[in-house]
Amino acid sequence: MKKPDEVIGRDLEWHVLERLLRADGESTLQIGIVSGRRRVGKTFLLTAACKAVDGLYHMCVQDEGDLAARTRFASAIAAHGGLGGLIAEPGTWEELLTSALEVAERVAAPGRPPLVVIDEFPYALAKAPELPGLLQLLYDRSQRGEGPGGRILLCGSALSVMRDLLSGTKPLRGRATVDLQLGPLDYRQARSLWGIADPETALKVHACVGGYPGYRRLIDRTPQTAAEFEQWIPQTLLSKGLGIFTTAEVDYLLREDPRISDRSAYYDVLGAIAHGSTSLSKIGAVTGRSKDAVRPLVRTLKAAGYLSENTDLLRGRGTLTVCDPIIRFDRLITAPRLGQLDLGRSEQVWQGMRHTFLSQILGPHLEELCREWVHRFAPDELGRPEGFGAIGTANVHDRTGRAKHEIDVLAMDGKQITFIGEAKATVHRPGIRALERLEHIKALIAATEYRSDDAVLGVFSRTGFTPELRTTAEHRPDLALIDLERLYAP
Repeated sequence: MKKPDEVIGRDLEWHVLERLLRADGESTLQIGIVSGRRRVGKTFLLTAACKAVDGLYHMCVQDEGDLAARTRFASAIAAHGGLGGLIAEPGTWEELLTSALEVAERVAAPGRPPLVVIDEFPYALAKAPELPGLLQLLYDRSQRGEGPGGRILLCGSALSVMRDLLSGTKPLRGRATVDLQLGPLDYRQARSLWGIADPETALKVHACVGGYPGYRRLIDRTPQTAAEFEQWIPQTLLSKGLGIFTTAEVDYLLREDPRISDRSAYYDVLGAIAHGSTSLSKIGAVTGRSKDAVRPLVRTLKAAGYLSENTDLLRGRGTLTVCDPIIRFDRLITAPRLGQLDLGRSEQVWQGMRHTFLSQILGPHLEELCREWVHRFAPDELGRPEGFGAIGTANVHDRTGRAKHEIDVLAMDGKQITFIGEAKATVHRPGIRALERLEHIKALIAATEYRSDDAVLGVFSRTGFTPELRTTAEHRPDLALIDLERLYAP
């Protein structure tokens, strides 16, 4: 089952689906779970899989009554079987699921097991909570040779609901062959998605919308140059009334999770973290809540994929960060100026907030991509196929110099420090002083319980390097210089 050319990235995910849909003699029913936040490309991937094997694809509808939902599913089954028309009496969910597998078997591509995809499954589950139990019944019957076989993929954007399907003593626990959680495309794949040749522009666009393929449908034109980017922001992300307007999009994302009822509390937490409150106590101080009140809010946002923790690898502490780019952009740029944006002053707002974008969004985002490069691409590009170990950040104290050094990129394998890196997003090109700083940090670490003798020193820069540093790097195999061209190199 060849992956279609229009599916960018997703090699691992496609391989998992290909294995599930392989004709390997396993004729009994197998169930898979596919989850991921809105706009991540779940539907695009699954419809491509259905097309490849002539599978049955059905999309559930939010706030649809049970009878209407069963009627639409019955019509989709009939249409897939070539019968067409609406179904007057849809039958029970058990009958519908059985019919879907039987019809899919008749239509399936030669040599492939029948496939049924039920997209946005949580919508149907809200009106028919018995569905997981019915799927368990069909699964168990199939294992005994008493029911139809095939493959059923359940897909959904409500991550808490989808993860709960396989938890504890739930009916589908232990019965799912596949549990596929889709994340965003990596930054190189996102560049291909948008078709941006200039790496500087690709970096800025990624800092705004990340690697979510669904945003491509909401944006007519993607900037290709720095000048176009300056026009693109006020004409898209800051333009109230458009589907990509960030505040409307963030509200849409938060509504997707049934656990998020009081959205104002979650907005407060997201805003506090975006502005630099990285611990529960700091978030509580800013939002006027106790740590105990903040903790479940943070836990929910982390489970939804909107927050993450950057771990200080040397101290074992984590700092919270808003990892979803469009939410971060909204909380830092859009939300503080909603009143002006209501008046259509998007260009004026952007001019006034550009410094915030450069310092609080673009700089930290470049650091994130540098850590991703070490994790995802450096093992092959630096000739270390086994990888660099855990990737994070660190703070190193220099007691002699009475200073604290922040490390943007740190990798370690056990007690061995494998990579020490610094990321520069300013217009000033780093030179020899950047290397001297890394060497000093390396020596400070060597004086602790950790070993740093074989560590690679990496300098990342948005604007290149001085000639002196480039010349030095030619004779230093332990020094890697990574500009945007190299960061985005295929």
